Amino acid sequence: MSDTFNVYGYSFQVKLLAALFKNKTFLQQISDILESSYFESDSNKWIASTIIHYFEEYKSIPTLEVMKVRVDSVDNEVLKTSIVDTLKEVMKHVDCEDMEFVQNETIKFCKNQKLKGAIMESVNLLQQGDYDGIKHRIDDAMKAGADRDLGHEYMSMIDDRFSETTRKTVPTGWDVVDDLMDGGLGPGELGVFVAPAGIGKSWALVNAAANAVKAGKTVVQYTLELSGAYVGLRFDSVFTGIAAQNLKYYQDDIKEKIQEIKGDLVIKYYPTKTATVNTLKAHLDRCTMMGKKPDLLIVDYADLLRGAGKEIRHELGNIYEDLRGLAGEYEIPVWTASQANRSALEDDIIGAEKIAESYSKIMTADFVLSLSRKIEDKIAGTGRWHVIKNRFGPDGITFPSKMNMSNGQIQIYEETSVQGKTTQKEIDGGAEAMRKRLAKKYTEVESPEQKQKDPFANLQ
Repeated sequence: MSDTFNVYGYSFQVKLLAALFKNKTFLQQISDILESSYFESDSNKWIASTIIHYFEEYKSIPTLEVMKVRVDSVDNEVLKTSIVDTLKEVMKHVDCEDMEFVQNETIKFCKNQKLKGAIMESVNLLQQGDYDGIKHRIDDAMKAGADRDLGHEYMSMIDDRFSETTRKTVPTGWDVVDDLMDGGLGPGELGVFVAPAGIGKSWALVNAAANAVKAGKTVVQYTLELSGAYVGLRFDSVFTGIAAQNLKYYQDDIKEKIQEIKGDLVIKYYPTKTATVNTLKAHLDRCTMMGKKPDLLIVDYADLLRGAGKEIRHELGNIYEDLRGLAGEYEIPVWTASQANRSALEDDIIGAEKIAESYSKIMTADFVLSLSRKIEDKIAGTGRWHVIKNRFGPDGITFPSKMNMSNGQIQIYEETSVQGKTTQKEIDGGAEAMRKRLAKKYTEVESPEQKQKDPFANLQ
């Protein structure tokens, strides 16, 4: 056998199996092209077939635990032993340095293996004088590596477009927002909350996560400012309605309440500017292996991630692009937040122009929602949510909101609703309350001793 065929021998095939375990995106791209028959040993064929079929069924990479269960079902003891030995060898190459080369060569490997088989079959066909058969096999082999999936065939796949699984959304829990988004945020989609510092965007992320958990979803939240335990306390407040400063007095009640929750939550802390999107990927892989594959990802917040060695001036835009790529790779929705400029503190409505690096973020995101809260809003416990971008429907809409920052409770109302009108009155009342409070403060400070005497009082 020539070196041309041997270049894709045992060592390459083991590394290719390692790549299937390592990279879900690669597996997704290659699953319609790669055939288990291309592998030469029975153990390699079995492993490849198991990975490909598992991915087709569950849209994820099988864990080692899953592989062990599947291996136990193999009746042939010789084959079973060989599979176990091969799996050990495969795991040694999961982080090999030439993994990128292996992935790039995979299509050539497919064509090479298919052609090799066709040539060997053609020897017998040649003896039989079956020249058409030889041509058919060679032509078929030359097509190896071509994607068998044509794509969405518009005319014949009408039912697929209206299937409930076409866009499996995770609701935010705010009905007016979910209606605008056609059910919530879907797999591969990126949503962004925008607000100035200290206004409530982190609380908004906690609310979105908590509502998903209450709906039975598994949520992974990355915190890049506050510790995991501190963010956990915020969830305690949102789940129970107990003010943060009083949580310590209600520990038993909190434990009881949490036991009633259907979903699951993992909070992972990385110090500011230490984690990249690749860092999150590695952690997500571990979560999946541990049986905690997320339905929703929360990043609080993307501006605090570190770029992956790209130009600093484009770093923030690239981070958002990578984050949306992560959403697509893992087929999950991702919510994050972004800082608005300081000038936005005095705005009734925060528009796109007030977002740092706004163009790149808005272009990348699927849904962008800003939160504005002036001083009078904080007094009244209110705010305004404005839809900056909506890939799923209308934008430019503003909703009033009630916000209790002591326990993180956030409600968003339609403008036309009774609650919405009430909230607007509270905003107006908050402004009046602020004026009265400031006037009272001024009166208290201005004591008689401090009052300036009229210098012209004694003049005749």
